[in-house]
Amino acid sequence: PVVAFVSWLLLVLAHGLRHSHHKEVMSAPLKSALSSSPVKWAIGGWSLFIAENLILSENRTFIISELGDDGYHYLYGFFSTAAVGSILYGYRYKIKGSGPFAWPVIARPPPSAVAASFVVQAIALSMASQSFPKLQIPVHLSSGHDGTNDMPGPATPAPIADAGARRWKVRCPFDFTDSKSRTGTNDGTGGPPLRSDGIVDLHGLDRVSRHPGLWSFGLLGMGNALLIPSIPTQIWMSMPVLVALIGGGHTDSRHRRGIGGQLRPEVDRVTSNIPFLAMITGRQEGGSVMKSFEEFGKEVKWLNAALATGVAAGWVARRGRGGSPKHVMTSLAR
Repeated sequence: PVVAFVSWLLLVLAHGLRHSHHKEVMSAPLKSALSSSPVKWAIGGWSLFIAENLILSENRTFIISELGDDGYHYLYGFFSTAAVGSILYGYRYKIKGSGPFAWPVIARPPPSAVAASFVVQAIALSMASQSFPKLQIPVHLSSGHDGTNDMPGPATPAPIADAGARRWKVRCPFDFTDSKSRTGTNDGTGGPPLRSDGIVDLHGLDRVSRHPGLWSFGLLGMGNALLIPSIPTQIWMSMPVLVALIGGGHTDSRHRRGIGGQLRPEVDRVTSNIPFLAMITGRQEGGSVMKSFEEFGKEVKWLNAALATGVAAGWVARRGRGGSPKHVMTSLAR
């Protein structure tokens, strides 16, 4: 996966250098683009963030033994803040709007990039939406009191009287009692419990990834990168995918060894860091790919996902129109 990601970054650069009509891109060879200051800042800041997280978390036990738990967290916070500071500084002063460009800044993104951006961002936002309480239509037609979730809390028993009366009822738009989409495959406690038959009790995003938050953030950045002509900005916005890939993988490695958390072998076998990998490789539901997706479909908060997809569609439709005059003037001024 790391090789594939790096190859993708190189293809982005090569595509821009080969197809763009912008004079800055046409005159810059691939080697020059890779060695340019904006690209170095785009890769360097995020690489520093990944490196300091890996080094400090890997040596967590030793540092705590020397400095104490508070000392470890102060040290971790200091280096993480410095790394994030370099990421933000690089974007604001070195990367934003800089060339080389994948297409002219006044042009619209290619249709293929717009379509890919919508798919990636819809997946990212839909994954993120599953962490919120389940949305439900706030009005429904009931037969008397049917025990549905009118307000947060356990459903109340249906009364005997007036059981056949049908009427519209108002209920809370959030179903706080839903538990089918809970996550926790790598929360440091070892993962989901076992069912009575000894199989890991997976639900919702547990099936998709052990680190859905990281991947939602990473895919959201990559989806936005596909709409931006500046190649350094594309790389900068895509680097969180590498954070999810390497950072999530290292967290799994540490938890397998009992450093900072637990990841039980039976949970490790049926889950994955990379989204959907465990599902499509037949690790769940007795090796049945179709059944794993069927069960996942039963557990998804579909209204949440639909709302997230609508937000992604609106954002891509707006950003897919091309650069604004202000953005174009800023880019050309650089």
